[in-house]
Amino acid sequence: MALDPNNPKPQKIRKAVARKSTAIDMTPMVDLAFLLITFFMLTVKFRPPEAVQVTIPSSIADTPVPAKDIMLISVASDGRIFFSVDSKFVREGMIEKLNDRRKLGLTKEEIAVFSREGEFGVPFKDLKRWLSAPDFKRPEFPQTGIPMDSTDNELREWLIAARMSNPGQRLAVKADENTEYPVVRRVIETLQDQDINRFNLVTRQEALPAGFTR
Repeated sequence: MALDPNNPKPQKIRKAVARKSTAIDMTPMVDLAFLLITFFMLTVKFRPPEAVQVTIPSSIADTPVPAKDIMLISVASDGRIFFSVDSKFVREGMIEKLNDRRKLGLTKEEIAVFSREGEFGVPFKDLKRWLSAPDFKRPEFPQTGIPMDSTDNELREWLIAARMSNPGQRLAVKADENTEYPVVRRVIETLQDQDINRFNLVTRQEALPAGFTR
């Protein structure tokens, strides 16, 4: 307060308030965004492309298929059999065992290619030609399915090799809704021959009928 001799009332002194900038430095946020993008690029696991398109039937079951340590048998609508496992290390161990047992003559490079592949449906006799094909030609290779004959059941050998590489794996069967039942029955019989009596059936979930509860 200050006193004016001509005005005995105290006068207020106004002080200028310094203005502050409202700009926000976004540099730390940009750095954080790039760090997150880099993290996801390095850690994300891309799903290998499917070798065959399967239209699965619907059901009211709500038991999910395990997310990892899974063996998958896919049955196409025309009866072809495909097989896959989700672990690169299991695929590598599996093919090494069958390369020795079946005398497939695969090189280290071809074994490495197989360990990177996903679902496949190639007989043993065509396996080397498939793996030795250039990367851009391999998707065009005719996959006739894994034989499941009574005299030479190659699916059974893949199952044995996969379970030897990782005994803790679980099994799922994904059959097309238009697949003939005798084909699916042969798959189930092959599993039972290996004492595999518990497995998941891959279906798409549908709504419960009116009046039913889970």
